[in-house]
Amino acid sequence: MPLSPHDPESRKLSEKSDPPPAFVRFECPDCGIPVSCSEEHWADDYESHMEICDTLREINEDDHDLRSGRFFPEFEYPVQQMEEILVNMTNWDTYLYSREYNALNEERPLRQVTKLLTYPVTIGSILSELSPYEISSRKGGRLTPEGLRSLAALRYTLHPPRTGADDTIKGLRPNPPPVRLFILGARAESSLPREVWLQLAYLFPRVQFHLIFIGPESMANRDAEFPLPERTPGNPFGAVVEDRISHEMKISTFVEYYHTLHQAGIFHPFDPYFDCFVLFHPGLGHPASAHEWQDTLPLLLETKVPIISTGYTEWDMKRDLEWAKEKVGGEMDILMEPGENKFRSLRWDLNDFDPADVTCGNWGVWAFRGKRYETTMKG
Repeated sequence: MPLSPHDPESRKLSEKSDPPPAFVRFECPDCGIPVSCSEEHWADDYESHMEICDTLREINEDDHDLRSGRFFPEFEYPVQQMEEILVNMTNWDTYLYSREYNALNEERPLRQVTKLLTYPVTIGSILSELSPYEISSRKGGRLTPEGLRSLAALRYTLHPPRTGADDTIKGLRPNPPPVRLFILGARAESSLPREVWLQLAYLFPRVQFHLIFIGPESMANRDAEFPLPERTPGNPFGAVVEDRISHEMKISTFVEYYHTLHQAGIFHPFDPYFDCFVLFHPGLGHPASAHEWQDTLPLLLETKVPIISTGYTEWDMKRDLEWAKEKVGGEMDILMEPGENKFRSLRWDLNDFDPADVTCGNWGVWAFRGKRYETTMKG
């Protein structure tokens, strides 16, 4: 059944005489993707299919490329570099060049590497003081005044001044706590190679990160790698903790809904200088998943901590925004206006259940937080 007005199925259902959608069985000879139930229906809808046929062919070729057995130089990631070499966060080209990645001279390797890097670099591009997102008062800017206030607090922590510490007794300095990134509804992002997530730590070399993946699907298909530990008094929610990744990063994974953990007080207190929530394609307004966010969203706003959210498409992102406004509109401040993500995945993805549904990872991004009420003095 169609979920978007852009779905070709919505055109068919508008005609009451049409039978219900049938299973897809006919493979388009141009793109190699099964798109119709029969050759006759494919021919009838040929003009419409041509709008996405080239993209579907590109998706098919990219999938075959991953299984081709070739050597993938694009998946060799750079390590930490000198702080004096500033990373240019304008777009993918300037980021990859200034971070000294292997030269990518073809579009296909670029698409493959951005599909993974979009997760850490999307976060880094918003939180960095060199962020490409301007204040909304400037032309093309998307950050609201409230958004600048929230991000200024995080940037104060992420870009600290030099302390003069060294390895002598006199050079000992107290270290601040790590910056906590709560990634809710985690799915694919929780199983990314850890070298990918370390790229986020390399953008902020003076701080440490604690990534916390939360969600019932956060350990899906990873049982062989990390069997879930038993729930004990010392680990009541059976968290999987990876603390040997590097000195800059620790990762914890909770196979649990966030509102359960929040009500248990396991992460309290929250601090806008050290905490941030990230929702990758949460499906806030999707009919199949909206009920799962019903209890979580008010608790997120209660923390007054920034919440970064992405969407597969413009329509998907705006559907999430409208749902959030409908549920808690009066208690929500928009920090970043919705729009295209400068560090979206350049590789398109296909919905296996709907061949005409073409999306890409983190296409759009926006941000919000719980409304703050300022105290006013009256004489």
